[in-house]
Amino acid sequence: MLAVLRTARRLAPAAARSASRRRMTAPAASEKVEKICDDVCQLNVLELKEFLDLFKERAGLSDADLQGGGGGGGVVQVAAAAAPAAAAPAEAAAEEKEFFDIKLTSFDAKAKIKVIKEVRALTGLGLKEAKEVVEGAPSVLKKEVKKDEAEEIVKKLTELGAAAELE
Repeated sequence: MLAVLRTARRLAPAAARSASRRRMTAPAASEKVEKICDDVCQLNVLELKEFLDLFKERAGLSDADLQGGGGGGGVVQVAAAAAPAAAAPAEAAAEEKEFFDIKLTSFDAKAKIKVIKEVRALTGLGLKEAKEVVEGAPSVLKKEVKKDEAEEIVKKLTELGAAAELE
């Protein structure tokens, strides 16, 4: 037992030196990042809060994005979250929408019964609920419908005397 304690005492300073070396070596950063870091480190607490609020607003981040999450790397998580936030509008414009909401905007009074029957068939609602939906136009009939199916439904509603659109 005494030998184990002596060995632990001899190894402790070496382990501490090794840990301090690991902390001292950080990955090399660009001059721009070094300057930003120096500027941020010179801010007082109130200025730092203002900076973080402005950064969150411009990067489109929430408080949850800035949380460390226990695994460390809070700044890395912020940078990783900011990149997709900036790229999302470009991707959304490039992709075509696949799913649509079907909205009943109006109907012909003469075709009201036919439209109510079709709404019942589409939504599975009872007669009273379907009537309320039709009379409450504009209202969304179905959500997240594939494009082909949604276009068929709008076409059918139009033939019956209703006005519908895809959102």
